[in-house]
Amino acid sequence: MKYEQLSKDILQQVGGSKNVSNLIHCATRLRFTLKDNAKANEQALSNMDGVLKVVNNGGEFQVVIGPHVSEVYEEIIEIGNLKLGTPSEKPKESISSRIFGVISGSFVPLLGALAGAGMLKAFLMVFTMVGWLSVESSTYLILSAAANAVFYFLPIFLGITLATKLGANPYVGGAIGAALLEPNFTGLATFEGDLTFAGIPVIVSNYSSTVFPIFIAVCFYALFEKLLKKFTPKSLQLFLVPMLSLVVIVPLTILVFGPFGVYFGNALGGLVTFLSEKSGWLTGAVVGGSWTVLTLLGVHNGLIPVMMQNLAHGGDPLSAMLGPAVFAQMGLALGVLLRTKEKQLKTLSSSTLLPGIFAGVTEPIIYGIFLRFRRTIPYVIISGAVGGAITGALGTKSMTFAFISIFSIPAFNPMIPYIIGIAVSFTLSTLLTYFLGFEDKNVKAEPIKKQEVKVDSSKREVINSPITGEIMPLNQVDDPVFSSYAMGKGIAIEPQIGKVIAPVSGTITTMFPTGHAIGITSDYGAEILIHVGLNTVQLEGKYFQSRVKQGERVKPGDLLVEFEIEKIKESGYQVTTPVIITNTDNYLEIIETTNSSTKATEKLLTLLS
Repeated sequence: MKYEQLSKDILQQVGGSKNVSNLIHCATRLRFTLKDNAKANEQALSNMDGVLKVVNNGGEFQVVIGPHVSEVYEEIIEIGNLKLGTPSEKPKESISSRIFGVISGSFVPLLGALAGAGMLKAFLMVFTMVGWLSVESSTYLILSAAANAVFYFLPIFLGITLATKLGANPYVGGAIGAALLEPNFTGLATFEGDLTFAGIPVIVSNYSSTVFPIFIAVCFYALFEKLLKKFTPKSLQLFLVPMLSLVVIVPLTILVFGPFGVYFGNALGGLVTFLSEKSGWLTGAVVGGSWTVLTLLGVHNGLIPVMMQNLAHGGDPLSAMLGPAVFAQMGLALGVLLRTKEKQLKTLSSSTLLPGIFAGVTEPIIYGIFLRFRRTIPYVIISGAVGGAITGALGTKSMTFAFISIFSIPAFNPMIPYIIGIAVSFTLSTLLTYFLGFEDKNVKAEPIKKQEVKVDSSKREVINSPITGEIMPLNQVDDPVFSSYAMGKGIAIEPQIGKVIAPVSGTITTMFPTGHAIGITSDYGAEILIHVGLNTVQLEGKYFQSRVKQGERVKPGDLLVEFEIEKIKESGYQVTTPVIITNTDNYLEIIETTNSSTKATEKLLTLLS
């Protein structure tokens, strides 16, 4: 009963066994579905020895334990007399959560392309302003085509990602979007005579760069496809279901969904414009002050359609109002870096600050610092509100989609008021954090001390790469448990080949039944966690095939797991694979490879102690 007291304490702080409707676990965390999240004491859980982190997200109340999660899980099941959960028992979500989830899930795969193209457009604006490029030159026209393509053909891309998210054929979804941009349809704008479809009047609109028409169309298509599959013989489904879907949905989109989507989008954009013009400083203060909280709740991507709609009509004020909030988060990281004397916290704050400044990736700051030291919450909110009020009052707009960073500044017009707004937010947040402090009086600021293990001071151990793929810094992983180093230090890999290879000689200490996570203890004592994908436990082992068993001895190069990369992505999950040294505290330093990519069995990490 090694974890009996910890299990009792966790069960008590989540509101008792009567408040638990379901409990499952993955390789690192307990995943509670609670009847009432308000009854759970997040602060007490976060301060508990044995608990690395608490994450309340997406209807799940997650308590991060680490490699020993299975033992704690079994204790809690026994103590609370709970019914054993399974990964298939997913938490019920509200309608609003589902809507935001669909919107977010549709845009997230496109964010890289949108941000990259948006940055290129911003640089082209600068190059033409300073006279480096002429808008009539062939070089400009080629680069402009590269920058504009993803925005112009946005209905096609959204048709694919949205259909994927809804479980429909993504290429039929893309074809519906393509129909709105096909020359035969767009040519109807100059058609002489009555425009009708089967006698019904047709309204021709420009659907390039639009969002809402294709959203409405594909949602109806997903429902229609499911209905067709119920009544169509399987031998005919390959061609008949797509054909009937196009025959029905494309005309409906042109006749109904498209015009309604345009009017709805214009109404939302008009409302934002009205509010910003009526009281720009107040609207900016509300947007700037609330943006970090919206990001924390995971609903911030739900505003992207409104932003895209505004961009299609001359500029988006929302991006300019929320930009200072993002820089306020960066200011928080700098304030902690300047004030703290704790080495680990300095490393965390510096490693999260740079990705924020240069790439606009601030989730590690939010989850690793903002949530950990809740005294800083008003600092960021106030700073974001002040900067947002400045940009809102001065009428700044974003002229293209781009992640908020120092490189995206040219995307805003007028530029000087925007620079003032983000500079004020960044500076104010830094000063508030530095002079008022970030340590909560009732929360332990010191990291949890783990059991010390004596290690030979001359020891140097090399951990080979278990996967072939592109290297990603751990603090950029889209999961706060990994990006905040709560599980330990390490690195992440974006796989190119669906095979996990043993990185060391050692013993398989954890082989999760779903095959998505493997724990290995090397012969020299390193505890290595290889977690294939993010939240892939929900796949219940689908697309994973384990090749070893728990307790089995392995040597470098042995095949551990095979997985289907494209199938996992099509199911809506990221395949980013963190490789974590879970007993990080046993080592003086963990040195990561400097390569941008790696092949299985190449040197990945060097452990010094």
